[in-house]
Amino acid sequence: MDRLPLAERYAELLAGAGVVRGLIGPREAPRLWDRHLLNCAVLGDLVPHDATVCDIGSGAGLPGVVLAIHRPDVRVTLVEPLLRRTTFLEEVVAELGLANVEVVRGRADTLHGERRFGVVTSRAVAPLERLLGWSMPLVEPQGALVAMKGSSVDEEILAAADVLNQLGCGSPEVVILGEGLLSSTTIAVRVPWADPTRVSWPLPPTARPRRRPDHTRRKQRRNA
Repeated sequence: MDRLPLAERYAELLAGAGVVRGLIGPREAPRLWDRHLLNCAVLGDLVPHDATVCDIGSGAGLPGVVLAIHRPDVRVTLVEPLLRRTTFLEEVVAELGLANVEVVRGRADTLHGERRFGVVTSRAVAPLERLLGWSMPLVEPQGALVAMKGSSVDEEILAAADVLNQLGCGSPEVVILGEGLLSSTTIAVRVPWADPTRVSWPLPPTARPRRRPDHTRRKQRRNA
């Protein structure tokens, strides 16, 4: 099945309602394909066939919705705490008829101990040091965190050394995607478990994700 019409319609929704609702900056609309859609699509190279995928802090659906369009074999869960964003995501899923997508309103840590996925992904959510604590409890023993990162990925890995050890993670792998295909390549970091036979819940207290201050969470709820 040709999925391009779905991607084109998603781009229209991002450039229209996405901009109006403040999910995409107005300046991003003219460069949605190069900077956002195609850059997210190549992340599919790191997603196994028939995998379950969790996109935390999904926002406007990047990269989760793109992966669901590009890879109809995978099942994608979009996790986002803000109401205005989950409303948009639900509208996108309905408009595009994406039967392989579910939208969950909430923080990633509300799923800890309840759900696990083959791949947990994210884009521009947090430095790796914090992202690990939110993501790894959702990763199946044979799965991995696969996060889109920027040029500072090596520094983030160094800063996260203690957390990687506390959580029992394997060695992070930095992968450059889209070389020879995209004008701007995608940088991703893949983090598996060091020993899949020893993955358990709950995590050690020192390795659990840090919560934002109460006033920050209250402000976020007001903005929903």
